[in-house]
Amino acid sequence: MDIKTNEYRVWNDGATIHYEGTMRLSGTDAYAPILDLMQQVLAASPDAIVLDLTELEFLNSSGINLLAKFTIEVRKRPDTKLAVKGSTRIPWQSKSLPNLKKLHTAVDLVII
Repeated sequence: MDIKTNEYRVWNDGATIHYEGTMRLSGTDAYAPILDLMQQVLAASPDAIVLDLTELEFLNSSGINLLAKFTIEVRKRPDTKLAVKGSTRIPWQSKSLPNLKKLHTAVDLVII
């Protein structure tokens, strides 16, 4: 599945979900198609899911909330591992992504 606009793109390659661009969607409802894509990947029951955020320049608070909700959903499935990849060159990632480990201590957080 591929969600693409002029501002951002979200797609999956198997159990890896890629995010790129700038996501300033207005509220939870606007993020529903992206959540749907994420839940479809989770529904396939992979051993591990990777959220690759290394090319996501900006994510607003509604988008961060989306990541938090998804992390909690994965936590409910102990057989599915979750890895989150971020980039130190994007300031919001170093600040916000470590909070996902507070929601699910088993998250493999890699910020390079």
